Amino acid sequence: MTTPKISCKSISKKYLRQWIFRGLSYTFESGKSYAITGNNGSGKSTLIKILSGSVLPTKGKVDYIQEDGNIISDDKVFEKIVYAAPYFDLIEEFTLLEALEFHFSFKPVVRNLDLMRLPEKMLLDGAQNKAIKHFSSGMKQRLKLGLAFYSDVPVMFLDEPCSNLDETGINWYKEEILKIHNERLIIVSSNQKFEYEFVDFVLNVMDYK
Repeated sequence: MTTPKISCKSISKKYLRQWIFRGLSYTFESGKSYAITGNNGSGKSTLIKILSGSVLPTKGKVDYIQEDGNIISDDKVFEKIVYAAPYFDLIEEFTLLEALEFHFSFKPVVRNLDLMRLPEKMLLDGAQNKAIKHFSSGMKQRLKLGLAFYSDVPVMFLDEPCSNLDETGINWYKEEILKIHNERLIIVSSNQKFEYEFVDFVLNVMDYK
């Protein structure tokens, strides 16, 4: 799995008349882990959305660059990334198994892991045929994180990854993230130190106001 780097060139984002951040130039290197921090409302989630390509910057450019120096085209970036966030909706009419089958029809499973083993690895064993609309908020968050953890792609974005998780879920998150943090480019948006204590670098959005 070849991991690209992400190059930000003077990116800025403006909503209405207010600049959220300005002039952010930064390179997220392949195989490294990063935390995006800042006060509530500072633009952490906006930045991670821009990095993932789901929101465009008002100014500047974000490029995904391969090891050979070639830029990955925008329409191919989605093949390289997974993204877990509490504000992303799941298809609630799906059962757990249907959700897994749907997601992994687009993304390869890490290390050829058996799809039928994933519920147990997500601490969701026994819920295979349960509709997601009947899941608790913690179960939904473990599913979102599990879809990210077990997808064999080189870039992973996590926004407030432990939202709605209890102590058991938080411990599961910490164990699973440590297994993969040296294998991918991981970017975590958070104000909770325990969510990103494994990272190599910290980027504070407040430095770009």
